[in-house]
Amino acid sequence: MAQVMPIRFQEHLQLTNIGINSANIGFSMITMESDKFICIREKNGDQSQVVIVDMADPNNPMRRPISADSAIMNPSSKVIALKAGRTLQIFNLEMKSKIKAHVSNEDVIFWKWISVNTIALITENTVYHWPMEGDALPQKVFDRHSTLKGCQIINYRTDEAMKWLLLVGISAQQQRVVGAMQLYSVDRNVSQPIEGHAAAFVPFTMEGNKSPSNIFAFSVRNQTGGKLHIIEVGAPAEGNSNFAKKTVDVFFPAEAPNDFPVAMQASKEHGLLYMITKYGYIHLYDIESGTCIYMNRISGDTIFVTAPHEASNGIVGVNRKGQVLSVSIDEDTIVSYITNQLKNPELALKISVRCNLAGAEELFVRRFNMLFGQGQYSEAAKVAASAPKGILRTPQTIQRFQQCPAQPGQASPLLQYFSILLETSQLNKAESLELARPVLQQGRNQLLEKWLVEGKLECSEELGDLIKVHDSTLALSVYLRANIPQKVIICFAETNQFQKIVLYAKKVNYTPDYIFLLRNVMRGNVENGASFAGMLVQDDPPLADIESITNVFMEQNLIPQCTSFLLDALKHNKPEEGHLQTRLLEMNLMSAPQVADAILGNQMFTHYDRAHIAQLCEQAQLLQRALEHYTDIFDIKRAIVHTHLLKPEWLVEYFGSLSVDDSLECLKAMLTANLRQNLQICVQVAGKYHEQLGTTKLIELFESFKSFEGLFYFLGSIVNFSQEAEVHFRYIQAACKTGQIKEVERICRESSCYDPERVKNFLKEAKLADQLPLIIVCDRFNFVHDLVMYLYKNNLQKYIEIYVQKVNPSRLPAVVGGLLDVDCSEDIVKNLILTVRGQFSTDELVEEVEKRNRLKLLMPWLEGRVHEGVNEPATHNALAKIYIDSNNNPERFLRENQFYDSEVIGKYCEKRDPHLACVSYERGGCDMELIRVCNANSLFKYAARHLVRKRDQALWEHVLNPENTFRRPLIDQVVQTALSETQDADDVSTTVRAFMAADLPNELIELLEKIVLENSVFSDHRNLQNLLILTAVKADPTRVMEYITRLDNYDAPDIANIAITNQLFEEAFAIFKKFDVNTSAVQVLIEHVKNLDRAYEFAERCNDPTVWSELARAQLNSGAVKDAIDSFIKADDPSAYLDVIEAARANDGYEDMVRYLQMARKKAREAIIETELVFAYAKVNRLADLEEFISSPNIAQIQQVGDRCYDEGLYEPARILYNNVSNYARLASTLVHLGEYQAAVDGARKANSTKTWKEVCFACVEAGEFRMAQMCGLHIVVHADELEELINFYQSRGFFQELIQLLEAALGLERAHMGMFTELAILYSKYNTPKMREHLELFWSRVNIPKVLRAAEQAHLWPELVFLYDKYEEYDNAIQTMMAHPTQCWKEAMFKDIITKVANIELYYKALSHYLEYKPMLLNDLLLVLTPRLDHTRAVGYFQKVGQLSLVLPYVKSVQSHNNKVINESLNNSYIENEDYDSLRESIDSFNNFDNIALAQRLEKHELIEFRRIAAYLFKMNNRWKQAVELCKKDKLYKDAMEYAAESRNTEISEDLMGWFLENENYESFAAGTFVMYDMLRPDVILELGWRHNIMDFAMPYLIQCVREYTLKVDKLEVSDETRTKEAETNNQQPLVLETQLAIGYY
Repeated sequence: MAQVMPIRFQEHLQLTNIGINSANIGFSMITMESDKFICIREKNGDQSQVVIVDMADPNNPMRRPISADSAIMNPSSKVIALKAGRTLQIFNLEMKSKIKAHVSNEDVIFWKWISVNTIALITENTVYHWPMEGDALPQKVFDRHSTLKGCQIINYRTDEAMKWLLLVGISAQQQRVVGAMQLYSVDRNVSQPIEGHAAAFVPFTMEGNKSPSNIFAFSVRNQTGGKLHIIEVGAPAEGNSNFAKKTVDVFFPAEAPNDFPVAMQASKEHGLLYMITKYGYIHLYDIESGTCIYMNRISGDTIFVTAPHEASNGIVGVNRKGQVLSVSIDEDTIVSYITNQLKNPELALKISVRCNLAGAEELFVRRFNMLFGQGQYSEAAKVAASAPKGILRTPQTIQRFQQCPAQPGQASPLLQYFSILLETSQLNKAESLELARPVLQQGRNQLLEKWLVEGKLECSEELGDLIKVHDSTLALSVYLRANIPQKVIICFAETNQFQKIVLYAKKVNYTPDYIFLLRNVMRGNVENGASFAGMLVQDDPPLADIESITNVFMEQNLIPQCTSFLLDALKHNKPEEGHLQTRLLEMNLMSAPQVADAILGNQMFTHYDRAHIAQLCEQAQLLQRALEHYTDIFDIKRAIVHTHLLKPEWLVEYFGSLSVDDSLECLKAMLTANLRQNLQICVQVAGKYHEQLGTTKLIELFESFKSFEGLFYFLGSIVNFSQEAEVHFRYIQAACKTGQIKEVERICRESSCYDPERVKNFLKEAKLADQLPLIIVCDRFNFVHDLVMYLYKNNLQKYIEIYVQKVNPSRLPAVVGGLLDVDCSEDIVKNLILTVRGQFSTDELVEEVEKRNRLKLLMPWLEGRVHEGVNEPATHNALAKIYIDSNNNPERFLRENQFYDSEVIGKYCEKRDPHLACVSYERGGCDMELIRVCNANSLFKYAARHLVRKRDQALWEHVLNPENTFRRPLIDQVVQTALSETQDADDVSTTVRAFMAADLPNELIELLEKIVLENSVFSDHRNLQNLLILTAVKADPTRVMEYITRLDNYDAPDIANIAITNQLFEEAFAIFKKFDVNTSAVQVLIEHVKNLDRAYEFAERCNDPTVWSELARAQLNSGAVKDAIDSFIKADDPSAYLDVIEAARANDGYEDMVRYLQMARKKAREAIIETELVFAYAKVNRLADLEEFISSPNIAQIQQVGDRCYDEGLYEPARILYNNVSNYARLASTLVHLGEYQAAVDGARKANSTKTWKEVCFACVEAGEFRMAQMCGLHIVVHADELEELINFYQSRGFFQELIQLLEAALGLERAHMGMFTELAILYSKYNTPKMREHLELFWSRVNIPKVLRAAEQAHLWPELVFLYDKYEEYDNAIQTMMAHPTQCWKEAMFKDIITKVANIELYYKALSHYLEYKPMLLNDLLLVLTPRLDHTRAVGYFQKVGQLSLVLPYVKSVQSHNNKVINESLNNSYIENEDYDSLRESIDSFNNFDNIALAQRLEKHELIEFRRIAAYLFKMNNRWKQAVELCKKDKLYKDAMEYAAESRNTEISEDLMGWFLENENYESFAAGTFVMYDMLRPDVILELGWRHNIMDFAMPYLIQCVREYTLKVDKLEVSDETRTKEAETNNQQPLVLETQLAIGYY
């Protein structure tokens, strides 16, 4: 029989199945702060990311590209903390925002969320707490204890109040893992070091304590064994008793000698501790007693991170394979497990009470009965109160307490029972009823109210009914808590709390008859009824029909209240409520028109009958509302003419809702009905809607009634905004006809929309008394000439004067022109001009007069203005023109007058006198015009002088433009005349710059020769000489040499450089030679002439060291190294030693280099010089000089030279140099190349470098010197990083045995490491397989098992592979290998031992299949081992499928105790096939989990009667009584038939069976049936059957018994009635004893 498991074990997730790489599953990469999230850091190459697995949706992990050293998720929300170096950051992933950040001054080596808003930070020396709120920085809490120094921190725990803190670390010591803890008290500021591996804090409430104790549990495994300590930290709470310290041994299996605790979590709900060890064992402990409840292995891999599992109050963790596993207690089996397996009923009772778990019912019942029988009612009551699932809190228990007599001086047992229940928990339904009855009888309702508030009573309808008789309010409270809606609403109605009815009905989703309730309310209080009705329609849809509610109001003719209700109810203006809107308006129009008017004015409703309401409005004299609703034009015209009953403002707005035609019809009707009364409104309507109605139609409307006044006012309202010319014209006409001349003037002055020609003609025809409107029109639209003609012809000269004097004086020129055109007298014109002085444009006046050739007319007026000091240019321009035309000394006027416009007068003079034009243009600075006139009239001399004096580069640019056809004559005049006359240097420089800017080199040379070469004040001017030479360089290089020779005052170096730039190398050389600049001269010969021979001759002639240096560099660049070195020696110049060295190297001129470097070493002590000298000695094989040099003081880089010699194969010089600097590593390499291997080994020993050892070793191997190679190899293999290269070198050359000998010799070294053992094992697998098993058995703990596993698998060494899998704890792979290769590596004992350790349960079933195929006779042995782990349903199903169930029948019988359906049905089928009905009956009775009906139907057709009997039995068990009885009838199983009929408790079945007995004349069975089925038979039926079949003798015993039974019942009723009568008399005479008892029990 399989053992019942007290725990539930579940795999929630496999991380590798959601894309997590197995390489990233480990303590440093995964964090789990709670059971909500798992956070994994992944690295794929250079890319890093953080994967967040939400355990509520594990198949959709969140991936973020984050590079961090560590990432931890908040325990409750999507907030992540990241650590990169010393930078700490907290982010909210849902809001995508950073919460806060901090840069630590120390490295944070471990961190953890200790609450939802606090992170603990652990550094090498200190522990900090970092709050998440605000800007708070990490706060130091305590310093780490010295015992944790060097430990790896694996956990940090706090209690709930964060007053006790614990830091946990581990370290490796003496080949075991030692745990170290530091317990810190915040209040006491004290730390205590503790040896331990895992710990937890948990609040635990002991029996009898009111407050929980702060429990600290920790576990340790040391050399003496494992211990679990459970203690209380801190002082006990007030009123609490101390928690007794518990110390218990922790069992570790013998096969796990290095196992130790790694995690501990506590369940405060169950009072249990979960502890997990490194090897995957789970330990379950009771906190109060320290008892180990369960221990087993749940994982073959280490669970490295854990957290509390809130859903099951257990523990959840992740192992190294990526499995997310949880363990919790099985609440259905743990109590029975403790009782039956641990044989600890006391612990079972405690856990059952503490966790309210089933499983100990029999223990509680037995204890209750024992205490009750002993009269310990109080203790029995406590047992009943604490029994789980309320198993003893039944009406029968209450009845037993009621029947117990009260002891003198003590409360009754029933009262004691209720008192204890009230103290510990809530009373159930039956208990509440029983307690309430005596309390209500005593009138102590306040006690019930108190208990209700405290939640001590279970509210029910029966309790409410009981209380309602005494207190309706208290009953309402009960009904509310019991959720009895109909009773609650009745109570609300009875207590007039109608406003609460709707709220409550909504809350509980109950619908009462609201209309009935409303009628009742209305009868009592109309205001309450109106309020209640309003509440009924607050929701959408309303709780009651609105029309029905309206009918309730109208039944009592409550129109105001009904109106108020409907306004609120219909506020949503729904189409389906149109009839109610009509009804609301109708009732108010007939009874209260003002209210209806207000409702319509608010425009709340739009779905009522508008036509009907319109008629009612007109009848009620509400014409405005009637018009709002009328749509027929005849109705509108009938109502609208009564304007005295309508508001004008509204009426105007109303027209906006009519069509154009209807509006015009209404206006016409209004004007026809009463023109004087309605004109103003019509004008307002026309003004507001003229755009819609059409201005033309409105004008025609007013004109049709000859209402010019109306037309004037209408157009006046729109003329300021209208852009129509017709409107403005009509308005001018209407204003003229109504005498509104001022308005005519305003429109003529301000409007710009009328047709000026049409208005001008109308005003001429109108012959107005005042001509000002006509003047305004003509002035605005430039009809001045027509105006003057009209006024002059009509003798209205005074209006001409008014026009120019008052209206617009600026129009005087046009008026004067007009008067001159009509031959007006000059005197009149002069007088008119004099009267309007200075208020017009003189230019325009002069223009008008000049056009008519009457300019002299203005001369007196102009001279007068000049005498008055007028500076206006126009006045002076006019006078200048008069003087020029009259030749009245004009040149003098033009030169002296400052006020005329030079441009105007110059243009005026161009045709008359060009000279005067030039004078005018020159005076006014009109340079372009002056040049144009000079060019046109060949005045080049005048222009040249002007240009030189002006000094204007822009002007020069213009005249020197190539497109200027007059440029040449102008230049000639500049050279010959203008510059010859000037003595000013600025004039010359400006002119020269102009010629340069114009790019006229030849002309510039001509100019400069005249200035420089001819005797002038500018002959020795340096800049001009420079300019002359430079210009010649660009324009005529053939003349440069002449200028160089003739001139002396120029800038020689600059000129020479420019000559070089322009390829004039000989001229440049001549300049440098003339001015003794030898260095530059030789550079010209070298760099530009490129003639080293001339350069050598020049150097010989001047014998200047700098010249020799320049020549040497040139020779060096040209490749003449020897000549260059000679020149450098002559110059005694070592400065270019780098170039010389490089050139000598390139040309292999080391002999010449030696000469140069010997010279250079005397001048400069540079390291590179001496270094190259040493190398040169080596190259020319002057070894004696080399040894002499390096033995003397020097600064040469000997090491570098030695490396160069080594690289170039100069091994002998290299040996000398390496020996000099004691570089034994390179010396050894050199000796290898020289073939001196023994010396090379000695050198390597002195160097003691891995690289050197490798080099010498490889050389020795290549040379076949394996003994010396092994000597070197022993120094290499101890370095794990170098081992692979050494092995590859040996293997690539086929020296396998030599390599194995080398590694075998190295195993004895002190520094032998895992890599050596691993690689030797791999070599054995390849080249010497017999020795591999021996090697592994000796050194399996020192090899890298995964690597050797791959090698063994590739070599097909299956026994060795299984051995390694077993040692590496990869039991799954070991089993798979053994099953895949059974003939080579299968061993029964090993297989059964390993199969129990596998993690993949699928292997169990593969093993079954394997055994079935290869070892069928051993299958039951395997099943016996796997029984605790198998899914028996699957296993049995498998054997059924393959038809081998009989082979494993012992196993199936052993697991039938699980009462599994598949197992039961399989065994039952086996029993049927074997015709073993006794075993089948026993199986059915013991195990009921199978398809009873299907089995019964199968068995009822069986040929054996015993199986048919079992079928009837099954029908009976499933309450199919009729089928069971019928089947018994067929097989004549009379006894069974009678028993089944009696058990059915069905009278019909029993009486049918009795009738069947009589039909078959089986009178004996009939008689027996009256006894067996006595309770189900009716006496009258039996009496009738006996009489009818004449068998009264068989029925008489039954009848006698019936008579006796009824006689006893009557006697009991009489006794009971007498007792009740006596008790009633006694109660009437004495007070209730229960009142005193209640007072004792509850106060």
